[in-house]
Amino acid sequence: MVSLDFEHEAGDVVVGVDEAGRGPLAGGVYAAAVSLSIARAEALLADEWSAVNDSKKLSEKRREALAETIKATDGCKWCVASASPAEIDRLNILRSTHLAMRRAVEGLGFGGKVTILVDGLPVPGLPFPSRNIVKGDAKSLLIAAASILAKTARDADCLRLEALYPGYGFARHKGYPTPEHLRALAKLGPCPEHRRSFGPVSQLQLPLGI
Repeated sequence: MVSLDFEHEAGDVVVGVDEAGRGPLAGGVYAAAVSLSIARAEALLADEWSAVNDSKKLSEKRREALAETIKATDGCKWCVASASPAEIDRLNILRSTHLAMRRAVEGLGFGGKVTILVDGLPVPGLPFPSRNIVKGDAKSLLIAAASILAKTARDADCLRLEALYPGYGFARHKGYPTPEHLRALAKLGPCPEHRRSFGPVSQLQLPLGI
């Protein structure tokens, strides 16, 4: 259940961080950072943010609506950042995820004493002390809010890919290795946004330089 227990333990100023898009075969990996004062977060949890939850537990329509609510909230600081497919191929997906998270936190422009709450495993290289929380997107309000912003930003980018590279079905499968996507990949070959280092793409035995 989403609460503010971890935020209270961290104290002001606290930032929630989460990512979206580690598993897809195409597109960037996204991360979001969200920060609110504890007092403001308490009021919102009982009101406009009462439905904020792990993005995976929300319908697409609900995620989109909550993302707009979060972005429009007075006193809320947020930033969405990404690492590109080229960076993923060069660095690997884990390091690229950490890079996107660092960019998101840095985008908030904070200085001084800050504590980061991050979903999942520990993340090295963040600009402030951090605490990792396994399944944090279902436990921490700020991590859950970040999960919504990261997921909706990545979904929006998949609509961009759909328009640029029709035929792959990006709007439906969001780049994940579904049977539809794998069939299109075998038929059309990779587009410039495919992750060349990922198995189903690298196994196509592409010529050098492509």
